[in-house]
Amino acid sequence: MRLEKKVAIVTGGGSGFGEGISKRFAAEGCQVIVNDINVDGGERVVSEIKTAGGEAAFVKGNVAVSSDWANLLEATLDQFGHLDIVINNAGTTHRNKPMIEVTDEEFDLVYNVNVKGIYYSAKHIVPYFRKRGGGNFVTIASTSGLRPRPGLVWYSGSKGAAIIASQAMAVELAPDNIRVNVVNPVAGDTPLLSEFMGSDTPEIREKFASVIPLGRFSQPRDIANACLYLASDEADFITGTCIEVDGGRCV
Repeated sequence: MRLEKKVAIVTGGGSGFGEGISKRFAAEGCQVIVNDINVDGGERVVSEIKTAGGEAAFVKGNVAVSSDWANLLEATLDQFGHLDIVINNAGTTHRNKPMIEVTDEEFDLVYNVNVKGIYYSAKHIVPYFRKRGGGNFVTIASTSGLRPRPGLVWYSGSKGAAIIASQAMAVELAPDNIRVNVVNPVAGDTPLLSEFMGSDTPEIREKFASVIPLGRFSQPRDIANACLYLASDEADFITGTCIEVDGGRCV
């Protein structure tokens, strides 16, 4: 098992990519803390992991709230004794629409979750990783941070910030043996898809999928497999990299 005896926090683990990552990690021997603001989703994922023979626990929390990160770390250490991996997966978007129609509230939510969430993750987890002698962050950003689409201006900006911040973290934290990498999914078949597209019809799905050379949206298993590699000891000399899991979209 590639993550045996390791402990991971997966934010936004109650659905979508986070659910896929949580289940894949647990199947590889990882003890997983599933974090989400959605209690029903998070507890469902934990129950399904346990039914499959894995180890997991749910911790409710909002990644955009500093005190929730403090509680998340404390709960992880209480439950499993240590922490090796943080998957900064929780994210949100504004609806696909002209940039000047995005409200102040929508803008603030996107940047608080997608960017400030990473800041709070670092603020609370880096001191622990330094004391432990190392650790591993993986940021789930987006191909939109590299190849932006019209209608998603501020979302794209937030993911661009997440990518650059993560790469800068990788350089700064390398002397502490803390690795930081990024996975950039193309549009995925998750609960946020209709917001990305602005609507959800077969015609709109076909339009979005048509710019992906391999011809389909990403699936949680695709993202989970990339995260598994980056979180494993097989990638112990890899930091500051971005893996585009995009079916060729960014070529």
